[in-house]
Amino acid sequence: MFDRYEAGERAILVHIDFREEGEREDLVELEMLVSSAGVQSVATVVGSRTSPHPKYFVGSGKADEIAEHVKLFEADVVIFNHALSPAQERNIEKLCQCRVLDRTTLILDIFAQRARTHEGKLQVELAQLRHLSTRLIRGWTHLERQKGGIGLRGPGETQLETDRRLLRDRIKAILRRLEKVAKQREQGRRARQRNEVPTISLVGYTNAGKSTLFNRLTHAEVYAADQLFATLDPTLRRIKLDDVGNAVLADTVGFIRHLPHDLVAAFKATLEETREADILLHVVDCADERSHENIAEVQSVLTEIDADEVPQLVVMNKIDSVEGAEPRVVYDDEGMPTHVYLSAMDGRGIELLFQALTQRLASTMVHKHLALPPSAGKFRSTLYQLDCVEHEQFDDAGGWQLEVRLAKVEWQRLLKQEGDLIETFIAS
Repeated sequence: MFDRYEAGERAILVHIDFREEGEREDLVELEMLVSSAGVQSVATVVGSRTSPHPKYFVGSGKADEIAEHVKLFEADVVIFNHALSPAQERNIEKLCQCRVLDRTTLILDIFAQRARTHEGKLQVELAQLRHLSTRLIRGWTHLERQKGGIGLRGPGETQLETDRRLLRDRIKAILRRLEKVAKQREQGRRARQRNEVPTISLVGYTNAGKSTLFNRLTHAEVYAADQLFATLDPTLRRIKLDDVGNAVLADTVGFIRHLPHDLVAAFKATLEETREADILLHVVDCADERSHENIAEVQSVLTEIDADEVPQLVVMNKIDSVEGAEPRVVYDDEGMPTHVYLSAMDGRGIELLFQALTQRLASTMVHKHLALPPSAGKFRSTLYQLDCVEHEQFDDAGGWQLEVRLAKVEWQRLLKQEGDLIETFIAS
């Protein structure tokens, strides 16, 4: 059996251009992924094909070129900017005599480095095990032999079958633990919904500046860096908006082209925060020349997790990197804000974002002036329990003049409870 080398620090990158637009990857993005993984790129092999080669993914001549680069640069690992089959991965390893990683495995490795919370680590392990389970057949042919030695001879379970069973058992155990975490998250979401606290979820392409914006809005100290997938674990913080009150802001994992399906499935619980949000802040790096492609990719993932129907406010971030760009708000035909141009790094335009969020969420609020008689003390107490009284003063008859602001849903509930009586309290 051929020794599988451990991934080292020096890497040869392989990028192949395909004619099919849907199969194309981005070389710059691969370099950023490799940098984020803490690996040094020593050379890049590029080529073009109409379709992948069944044995090496690249042609045999290009495969020999990769092997020569490995010897020349004394590389420890070859990283492909594409998804390889187990057999292709195995064949290139034999040829190059070093470890071979594909794009999916590289992303999984970065996720494993970044996960901090118990839930994040479980989700990454689940994704890794699901990915590994597809590679036990052709990638590890030695495992098909039955175990030998004293007490192990004769008919029985092969090592491959043992490993498959152990993988299945571990995946089931992780799923059970993640189910408990998901229930806890659901309870938190239900509590927020009962209290009518709006949820704002940050989404966007990886490295668009979501965590920097999150820190700017909440004065938190969430880890933010100029690298892909700096944030894995979802973070929730409370913010206060004029005319709306308290709201919850959620920072989530960034998206990327051809995000492995195992990862999307593993992070389903995390992405629930996105699907259940009242509004999405779609953060875009406006200094990136591929911003339109990145927006389309984020929309694709949102569709995959059934979050494409949630209202969005697009935040065009990093105007500090665009010459002549100034903070501004773009409105639709109905006067509602759709885009906010700002810089999360230097803080320009943050006030405009708060105003735009208030305007978008205030449409779900009711603003009323009420005149309560002295006999309506119980109803006044109810309003204070809802924390919706903005101003109060006594009138000459011993009653109260109140200015209230609350969610439409809560107002409808009050109308249902109090019936026609509440209509008599509304001041003209």
